[in-house]
Formats: sequence, C-alpha cells, structure tokens
Amino acid sequence: MPEHIEVILRSITSFSLLLIGARILGKQTISQMTMFDFVAAISLGAISANLAFNTSVKVHHTIIAFVIYVAVIFLIAIISLKNRKGRKFLAGDPTIVIQNGKILEGNMNKMRYTLDYLNQQLREKDVFNIEEVLFAIVEINGTLTVLKKPHFRNVTRQDLMIAVMPEQKLPIELIMDGEIIKENLEQNNLTFSWLESELKKRNLTKHDVVYAVLAANGNMYVDTFRDHIHSPIDKE
Repeated sequence: MPEHIEVILRSITSFSLLLIGARILGKQTISQMTMFDFVAAISLGAISANLAFNTSVKVHHTIIAFVIYVAVIFLIAIISLKNRKGRKFLAGDPTIVIQNGKILEGNMNKMRYTLDYLNQQLREKDVFNIEEVLFAIVEINGTLTVLKKPHFRNVTRQDLMIAVMPEQKLPIELIMDGEIIKENLEQNNLTFSWLESELKKRNLTKHDVVYAVLAANGNMYVDTFRDHIHSPIDKE
C-alpha cells in the first residue's frame, strides 16, 4: 500500500478512535479539565497521533494501547464516583484564595497562581474591587468561584418583595436546516399538523426554514433561508 494512502487511512482510524473514546469517557473529560482529565487527554492524543503518522508502529498495537488507556481512565472515573478519597487524590481540593477581602498568598503560591491571573478571573466575574469579595475559591477544574459580601450582591425579587414570575419552560427547537425535529414535537405533545399550520400562516414550508423555535412565551421564531436583506452586515 502506498505510504500516503496508509497515512490517510490511519488518520481516519485515529480520529474515529478519539471520537469513540470521548463518547465513552463523557463530557467532563473534554470540558474544563482537572489534572487527571488533562493527563488522560494528552495520553490519548499522543497515542492517536502515533497511529496517524508513525507508520513504523503497527496499527493493532496502537489500537490495543488506546483501548487499554480508555479502559483504565474509565475504571478510574468509576472508582472516583464511588470513593471520595480516590476522587480527592485524583482531582485535588478547591482552594480559597480570597477570604473577607484578603488575598491568601500562601494558598496562591502553592498553586503557582499569579495576581495577574487572579485579577483577570475576578474581572470576568464583574469584580473590580477585591474588597467586595467574601470568598474566592479556585475549583478543581481551574475556574474561580466568587461569593461577594452581602452589601455588594445583586438585589433579587425576593429582597424587594416582588412577586416571582412562574417558572418558564425551555424553548423548543422545531426545525433546523429545513428538517423537522420529530423528537422535540413528540416530547412536547406537538403535532406535525400544528407545525404545518403555523408555517402556512407565514406562507412557508419546512424547506424554507433554517431555524424555527417555540419560545417559552408561546411565540414561534422563524428564520428562513431567504432573509430579504439587501445589504447584509455579516459579509465574508
């Protein structure tokens, strides 16, 4: 087999394995990562890269290594779910970096967490004055959680004794790229005939629609392939 064909086939195999592995391991591994997740992702990436481009390595050996890694990572994840000490060992503990408006330099130094990065994280939480912070905690995935002092927190309806609106439902996606999302209709007791009648009111068929969604207030938003905008701003 020509070498370039072999590389193409190995790359496709490698990518397919990564997708399968990601599906098995779940969303947490591919979201903001703990140290364990980071090591796992790097390891799987290295194995996949070898499978794609290192033609001196036999394909079945790489696949075996990949399967073993996925199995070990999956097993450790299961153990972590059932054992708090194991979870703590693998992921670590959240760390308090600000307490009652005071920066805890010792905790920051242990994590090699800089003041510049702390200030950036605070600004992302709309905090520009450290004195407003009661507690700031670096979570195990590296994100910063901030609890403001009571007099700096946003006012809620409950604070103002304003009647709370009834809970709203999530918007229901009905059509995407000209295709009706049947599952969403069935799960929300909506019918095809109802949807067709709504489209007819707008002189549309499903093939005209890029996106249709039923909002929580009962209104239907419809975006069509032809927007009739003569000078679109989002030109490429």
